[in-house]
Amino acid sequence: MGRKKIAIPQYGTVILQGIEYYRTRIEDADGKRVALYAKTPEELYEKAEEARRQIKDAVFRRSTPTVKEYCEKWLKMQSACIRTTTLIDYSSKVKNYIIAPLGHKYMAEVTADDIKLAMVSVAEKSSSVYRSVNMLFKCIFNSAVDSNIIDVSPCQRISAKGGKSQKDRESLTDEQVEKLLTAIKGLPPYVFVMLGLYAGLRREEILALQWDCVFLDAEAPYLSVRRAWHTEHNRPVISTELKTKAAKRDIPLPDQLVECLREAKKTATSAYVVANRDGEPLSYTQFKRVWQYIVTRSTKERTYVRYINGQKITKTITPVLGEKAAHNSKVVYSLDFQVTPHQLRHTYITNLIYASVDPKTVQYLAGHENSKITMDIYAKVKYNKPHQLLPIVNEAFSQKTTKYPSLAVG
Repeated sequence: MGRKKIAIPQYGTVILQGIEYYRTRIEDADGKRVALYAKTPEELYEKAEEARRQIKDAVFRRSTPTVKEYCEKWLKMQSACIRTTTLIDYSSKVKNYIIAPLGHKYMAEVTADDIKLAMVSVAEKSSSVYRSVNMLFKCIFNSAVDSNIIDVSPCQRISAKGGKSQKDRESLTDEQVEKLLTAIKGLPPYVFVMLGLYAGLRREEILALQWDCVFLDAEAPYLSVRRAWHTEHNRPVISTELKTKAAKRDIPLPDQLVECLREAKKTATSAYVVANRDGEPLSYTQFKRVWQYIVTRSTKERTYVRYINGQKITKTITPVLGEKAAHNSKVVYSLDFQVTPHQLRHTYITNLIYASVDPKTVQYLAGHENSKITMDIYAKVKYNKPHQLLPIVNEAFSQKTTKYPSLAVG
């Protein structure tokens, strides 16, 4: 069968500069009538059809926002029902992993392949970041479906599995704790570290802690968690909005922490237990500098950049345990392990579990909403070497040895 013949409309003509043109008028995206001209009816027909396609596309684009526009609207809607710190985290991930690759596209144009391609770069991050971005994609596009902005979400079959698995961060051993405290005694991070190890506070709770919530002279000394720290554009913000309702708690203080806080309070000039030189809470960069006192005393390989005669020189060093730093003789490489702020809290909770404290009590002290979180994350053996486990196993079976007669071969 031959190609279907198109019926060309009867167009009027007009003379322009002595040349005859065929003319028609169409309505543009703004409702205005515009004229189109061509030398033949066939050419004018094609020009009119192309113009109508462009106008239809323009009307469609106006009716659906770009990914950037809708993401910003969605974040604004979330601001009324989520914590400030959560909103900051969401905003950062949406900006870097959703708007950056897809922000220019219109919501209705985004396909499942577009999202899969956007998730390729996220796959290089940790599995927790991957899951978080995956969740944000689904929430944003499902919201657009609910608002009739798009008909179907392109995220329906996108797997949440991906990203690099993170190595479990083990709690510090008693020996490591001793080495750490000896290395930083009298240095800026000491009080922070003690609060993490012996009160199990989160970083945001330590940096927001004020002396009005520390009760050293009570019959049973304790501190109250009532405030949280976060930063906005590197500026510290202290809020009474905690991570969860369970985060609001009173924590008894062991003797070593009571002694540490008494000493700190003697010279305190700030309302904050951990403060900067001006008596204000630490900014993010100030906290990083404080933590650097620990990093510089470890044997972690590091790279320095120096400018010599205007030339950039990069130097990598591998510190040797027990040696002094070449640039500062007061710094001794005494830590043959790495430490993170959260690892202090991890150690506190692990020690409680190892001491057979019941799960509900550990849950309360940790500020978790349920004990399943506590036990799933932290209930791991403290020691896992045969010579460490043998005394524990012997003690467990010491009362049972007489019940089982030895087996004789004969």
